[in-house]
Amino acid sequence: MEPLLPLDKMTTSEKLSAMEQLWDELCRAPEEVPSPAWHEKVLSGREKRVREAKASFSDLADAKDRVRKATQ
Repeated sequence: MEPLLPLDKMTTSEKLSAMEQLWDELCRAPEEVPSPAWHEKVLSGREKRVREAKASFSDLADAKDRVRKATQ
């Protein structure tokens, strides 16, 4: 069953709210949400870099700032 939402008539705020509601619903049963096959490989690589002290971390504000600058 494909839900019908009047996307063309919804405001951005309404669309974001709908996405948040969907995400909240999906989070109730995370075992039912399959991860893509590549995801385990990426996470394993990141975990390895942390163990080898080759990873670097940023606080959220700095990361958001870099993303904003990169997408302008």
